[in-house]
Amino acid sequence: MGDMDDGTGLFPIGELARRTGLSVKTVRFWSDLGLVPPADRTHAGYRMYGQDALARLALVRTLRDLGVDLKTVQRVLEREVTVAEVAKAHADALDAHIRTLRLHRTVLRAVAKRGATAKELETMNKLAQMSGEERRRLVTSFLDDVFGGVEETEVEQMYRHGLPELPDEPTQEQVEAWVELAELVQDPGYRARAREMVVKGDELRKEGGSRVPDEQAQQAGQQVAARAGQALADGVDPTSAEAGPIVDDFAAAMATEGTDPSAPEYRSELADRLATFFDRRVERYWQLVATINGWDREIPSMTPAYEWLIAGLRSSR
Repeated sequence: MGDMDDGTGLFPIGELARRTGLSVKTVRFWSDLGLVPPADRTHAGYRMYGQDALARLALVRTLRDLGVDLKTVQRVLEREVTVAEVAKAHADALDAHIRTLRLHRTVLRAVAKRGATAKELETMNKLAQMSGEERRRLVTSFLDDVFGGVEETEVEQMYRHGLPELPDEPTQEQVEAWVELAELVQDPGYRARAREMVVKGDELRKEGGSRVPDEQAQQAGQQVAARAGQALADGVDPTSAEAGPIVDDFAAAMATEGTDPSAPEYRSELADRLATFFDRRVERYWQLVATINGWDREIPSMTPAYEWLIAGLRSSR
């Protein structure tokens, strides 16, 4: 039998394949699945197809080219779902896939930038691909360990309200920040240091705050710390005579009533307290959160200035 129709408007599988540009094997496979059923058969059992088969094949081919699975294609042809519904669902799936590919690309670029090892690549990829809920659990677990069993304070509220939220389509900088933050909150040394700060703060509050300067004094101390930061930037040695007035002003600003700001014991205690509550990793935590969350404001680093003051206080005891 030839490939053209036999006068009935029907034509065999070979002609259907030729008109659609598909292989006979593909058309037969889809026909066997019921996607493009034959309109009739010859006495010899050969399948014959009508004009509607061309339209069905065109739709099947288009959906398959878009990555739609055969089961869903069948549902479309049987009108269980509309093409529009399938298109939307598939577009959503493609969006998710594109986000994943972009994330993979970002991780690989970060690995290349850092010169990471194979082990670090594995770790970075695992951290970057965590779901939003997994990332949240990782950080909240850290906060639970740090603040557990201690009366809630504004500091804890600040941490819990400022959780990092990696966007669906993060930049390379945001992925790098998330990986660094995840590594930081899992570091036993940092967790212990953060816990030490919280416990010490709780102890001071329970003492009635007699050793803690009031808000006005703390603001004055911050102003002096800003001067210390400038001195640090200017290369002033904190143990030098030039640094003395700044250190003296800070000691006086932070002294509570009845305390001699020049007393060696007071300066030693103040230096120890500062050393407890200032750590570069704490500031780094918030700098990373700001990057991840896309905050406009910059998180300044004050710890170096306080480290300068600590050195000055210890040298003047």
